[in-house]
Amino acid sequence: MSMDDDNGGATQILAGLLQARTGQVISPGRYWRVETSLKSVLAEYCIPDIDTLVAALLGAENDELVQSCVEAMLNNESYFFRDTAMFTMIRTQVMPALQKGRADSRRLRIWCAGCSTGQEAYSLAMQFADDRQKWAGWDIEIVGTDISESVLERARSGRYSQFEIQRGLSVTRMLRYFQQDGEDWEISPDIRAKVKFRADNITRPSGDMGQFDLILCRNVLLYFAPETRHMAFSRLARSLANDGYLMLGAAETVIGQTTSFNACREIRGVYTLRDAATRTNRPVLDANWPFAQEA
Repeated sequence: MSMDDDNGGATQILAGLLQARTGQVISPGRYWRVETSLKSVLAEYCIPDIDTLVAALLGAENDELVQSCVEAMLNNESYFFRDTAMFTMIRTQVMPALQKGRADSRRLRIWCAGCSTGQEAYSLAMQFADDRQKWAGWDIEIVGTDISESVLERARSGRYSQFEIQRGLSVTRMLRYFQQDGEDWEISPDIRAKVKFRADNITRPSGDMGQFDLILCRNVLLYFAPETRHMAFSRLARSLANDGYLMLGAAETVIGQTTSFNACREIRGVYTLRDAATRTNRPVLDANWPFAQEA
């Protein structure tokens, strides 16, 4: 199906649905993505075209169809150790700084916002496992969040295709942390247990997750409108510990976007809270919070 005037209005409505539900913006020049992304939804629900799909969405309450459309249009691109230089920086600069700063509590909390199918969060877990002796006795919590339940389900399963397993993952780590099961590869129970996944919208949080020592929000804000991006930065600022670090994607920056963060002077490519000196210490987690009692 080609993109033309006949279904341009329908495509615009669907792009508006995505923005309203997630904050992600699809520019008119990329409306072709809408039709491409929704091909699987049309096939699953036996809907002949985009116009008929919009009529179904507008004609009656259909939460399942709406959710399917939103999840299909989300950009869920992810792979293991995406941006190798960033993971090297985490291992050689960010983690040593946090290890020194948390020497008394021996506890770290890391948030992967917009975690998609889990590769980023599992990459961090594998990196800690590589340095097992260095982190012996530490309580390290990695939380991955995403708005899409379908990608979270895949993340929790820890199962990846041969293509996915080869994207960014060395042969050494593949053999050390994965086992082949039919055509798929399954991550080891030890690594999977180190990461917790939950549904969350960065601009409309479902609950207070407490504060984190390191937040990775990479290639998420890039798709937001300016006002939505401002809301996201406010949430990130509230969620970061006084002396914690924020990492964005290579094409993202805080410059001209927020007054909550500064570029870190000690570690290039990460950000710290601008008013950290005046902020109170991070709160103790409520015992009823889902991960409060989990190591």
